[in-house]
Amino acid sequence: MMMMMMMMTMMMTMMMTMMLMMMMMLIRMMMMMMMIMIMIMMMCMMMLMMMIRMIWMMIRMMMMKMILLINVMMIWRTMTMMMMMVIQMIWMIRMNG
Repeated sequence: MMMMMMMMTMMMTMMMTMMLMMMMMLIRMMMMMMMIMIMIMMMCMMMLMMMIRMIWMMIRMMMMKMILLINVMMIWRTMTMMMMMVIQMIWMIRMNG
């Protein structure tokens, strides 16, 4: 009888330990899965950030180009205006002279 009780207790302890081990394993597995998921999420976030940065850079480049074009246009206009003024001045001098 005593032996039987001992065996039962042993079995119970064994079962408990096994259960604990299994739980630990499960927790570890879950942790690993969580880690992997977090890693994937981070990667996705990084990719998104990179994409946004790339798009932003493209937009900025386009904006810079536009500004350059506008500047060139402004310079051209000022140049033409200056030329017109010079021509007008020469014309006036010619007419007076």
